[in-house]
Amino acid sequence: MPDDILIFVAIGFFAQLVDGALGMAFGVLTTTSLLALGVPPAAASAMTHATEVFTTVASGISHTYRRNVDWRLVARLAPAGMIGGAIGAYLLTMVDGRAITPFISLYLIAIGIYIIVKAFGPLWPREVRDWIVPYVGFGGGILDAAGGGGWGPIVTSSLIGRGHNPRTVIGSTNLTEFLVTLIISTVFILALGWTEIRAALGLIIGGVLAAPVGAYVASWLPVRPLMIAVGIVIIISSAVRFF
Repeated sequence: MPDDILIFVAIGFFAQLVDGALGMAFGVLTTTSLLALGVPPAAASAMTHATEVFTTVASGISHTYRRNVDWRLVARLAPAGMIGGAIGAYLLTMVDGRAITPFISLYLIAIGIYIIVKAFGPLWPREVRDWIVPYVGFGGGILDAAGGGGWGPIVTSSLIGRGHNPRTVIGSTNLTEFLVTLIISTVFILALGWTEIRAALGLIIGGVLAAPVGAYVASWLPVRPLMIAVGIVIIISSAVRFF
């Protein structure tokens, strides 16, 4: 695992810059970068989620203050997401990192493709299906923990795609992500120990520094081109690990 903290600061800064402008992709960008540097999958996911504890709590508080949170949606989404996240994190610590890396790369490629497809899709559809919320949360939690990211692309996009109000979906899933991330990080720390994710400090510094910049970028940068660019970066950086 690389020891140069500046590398992790740069990764955290770039990932949070994109996430602040797009509302998703911090996890998948960070995990993709760490895997490219040779960090084992479990450690990469652990470092990413330890960082997200800090970034998501700030985001959740902000959305709560701005009344973007639907507490009924949070109540249905959070328990399932937390259970799924705990299961995904535990399973990831039980497998050989070298054996699971190709599957994680395939998952990240799929997420990259999914983001690009969403960039060309409608912003919201015709009907709301509340029954699916816990299932989306559970699946999103498992995949987010096991793949090192994906809560935003999977859960946020799915719920908006099912007809929920985009503003309250973004606010509610951001707040819920803090709870899910906290559980995932706790499982990783108990299984791996804190020393395995000490480099998360660099990611935290980079993410915090980029947060206000990302908010500014979000005010003028077109969303769809950014989604396409993020998807391409994820796909390419994940695909090169097969060669």
